[in-house]
Amino acid sequence: MQSDRISEHAVKRDANTGFMKGWGFEMNLKDQMNGVQHVGVPTNDIETTIKFYEALGFKIAFQTVNEAANEKVAFLKLGNLVIETYENKAAKMESGAIDHVAIDVKDVEKVHELVTAAGLNTTNDEVHFLPFWENGVKFFTIEGPNKEKVEFSQYL
Repeated sequence: MQSDRISEHAVKRDANTGFMKGWGFEMNLKDQMNGVQHVGVPTNDIETTIKFYEALGFKIAFQTVNEAANEKVAFLKLGNLVIETYENKAAKMESGAIDHVAIDVKDVEKVHELVTAAGLNTTNDEVHFLPFWENGVKFFTIEGPNKEKVEFSQYL
């Protein structure tokens, strides 16, 4: 089990941040990450947002409704960049409107365990499931030191 492996090593907390660091911890977490999966942009008008990004050359990769949140959702793709836009009627409509950056991971449960063990799960978020894409996605979100949201997401 991963948490046993972490505790076996001389893992220490950084005196300034309180985050865990030490033998192999960072490497185990890094090994689970593939790169950026998507950038989340809330909107009050999904049709206008889709048209804007289509004018920039993006194509709709996936479109659905998040029934639990009653939000229209679209994933717009240009090359390897994916923007997730969702109509939540609560978009700030000001600079800094990006809501989150999602990191694509190999095993979200394992990443959750590593992030939590490191003291980085500041939101105490659990792994969630959404029926997006062909087989769904699992994800959880933490908050960075600047109040930014970092989502860890796994396509199933």
